Amino acid sequence: MSLKVYVPRDAAALAVGADAVVAAIAREAAARGVVVEVVRNGSRGLLWLETLLEVVTSSGRVAYGPVKAADVPGLFAAGVFAAEVAASSQAHPLCHGLTEAIPYFARQTRLTFARVGVTDPLSLQDYAAHGGLVGLRQALSLTPADIVQQVTDSGLRGRGGAAFPAGIKWKTVLDQSAPQKYITCNADEGDSGTFADRMLMEGDPFTLLEGMAIAGLATGATHGYIYLRAEYPHAHRALNEAIRRARAAGWLGTDVLGSGRVFDIEVRLGAGAYICGEETSMLESLEGRRGEVRVRPPLPAIKGLFGCPTVVNNVITLATVPVILARGAPFYRDFGTGRSRGTLPMQLAGNIAHGGLVEIAFGGTLRELLYDFGGGTASGRPMRAVQIGGPLGAYVPASQFDLAMDYEVMAAAGAMVGHGGFVAFDDAANLPRLARHALAFCAHESCGKCTPCRIGSTRGVELMDQVIAGEQREANLELLSELLETMQYGSLCGLGGMTPFPVRSLLQHFPEDFRDVQH
Repeated sequence: MSLKVYVPRDAAALAVGADAVVAAIAREAAARGVVVEVVRNGSRGLLWLETLLEVVTSSGRVAYGPVKAADVPGLFAAGVFAAEVAASSQAHPLCHGLTEAIPYFARQTRLTFARVGVTDPLSLQDYAAHGGLVGLRQALSLTPADIVQQVTDSGLRGRGGAAFPAGIKWKTVLDQSAPQKYITCNADEGDSGTFADRMLMEGDPFTLLEGMAIAGLATGATHGYIYLRAEYPHAHRALNEAIRRARAAGWLGTDVLGSGRVFDIEVRLGAGAYICGEETSMLESLEGRRGEVRVRPPLPAIKGLFGCPTVVNNVITLATVPVILARGAPFYRDFGTGRSRGTLPMQLAGNIAHGGLVEIAFGGTLRELLYDFGGGTASGRPMRAVQIGGPLGAYVPASQFDLAMDYEVMAAAGAMVGHGGFVAFDDAANLPRLARHALAFCAHESCGKCTPCRIGSTRGVELMDQVIAGEQREANLELLSELLETMQYGSLCGLGGMTPFPVRSLLQHFPEDFRDVQH
């Protein structure tokens, strides 16, 4: 009789020694004559507990973590790897009890991430056994217009940052008369503190493929591209293998699930340019050109990849579509608040005690996210601010931590939800340096096509250097304010247009830091 254990192959787990843990299990099992079946799953998202080892018991999966290779012999000695897991093993200091009952995990509402960490990411049988392909089969029974209506009625908005209603974008592509249409997935996840796309592609790649196939059926597109950042080699391997297996199983290719419909997918690697997170720059790169912003109109939905109507959505948007088709638009729409419907996978990073992924419905507060889930700062010092939405997102001060997680509420407060990244800072953070970093980041990543972004960001760095050095602070801060306005309203795309957000929010909420700069 063998024992089944789960050890993640997620990049975060690999970074802290997950492969070494697996090797130690194999050595110790061989030495003791014990048969242990190791399944490499995705991460559950409790990143402070990685490597999180889960042992299958009659009561459910029991979690141990963070496990190092050196801990494995002790776990064997405690009876964790016995054919009948000893009850005493759950008194082990690394034991957290049933995984599903860990408060961090139990309080979540996992819809998009329902299978991540639960299944073998590359097992089609495991995928189907946990609700996979139900959405695609349902889509095959509907007309394209009915699929689009389901997505529209669900209230799903783009999870890549812009929060544009997905159904409207799909309908625009559906309404175009063209011999060729495309579905493109922007997987160029470049925002600081974000990792949800990577976690999903490594932990449940089939759900992304299924979502793209549904999008193809809905719009008349027959081919899809996943534009993946080259810094994600584990996701690259997982996606290519998942595509290969999906084709072999007949749910990608020339006869999707025996329907006679055509849809196939391939992966293309980007070279790491942040600007290619912008949809038209991504399309330029996919076409083999330098990643530069296109002037709009025309919109990509009308004239996109290779001049054809194109859906551009990010990983989380497309991976959410299968659950909407499988369970119906009203089911998904019942989560959330106002115009922010469904759930959002939120990523906690920075100076946070319990960093990781939290998928909950819109409507909860920042305070709940940062303290009930995140546990406050890792340093133990007071949390002073959190940056939301990546390197171009605003800094929200502690006085606003009771804001609701809602697109419109955040926008009214001068912030944005973006891709759901939350980077926490304690009261020791050097805020003028963070403001300078935002401008330097823009200067480094600008495609150079428009003057406000190309020149404005460089001039902004110079002004911040003078402020930090104490040179004519008031005059330079006033000039910086004018420069930020020019960048916001004069830039061609969101890179230059949003760089003012982090700088302006720091100036607004923490003016004293800029007038009494500590070098």
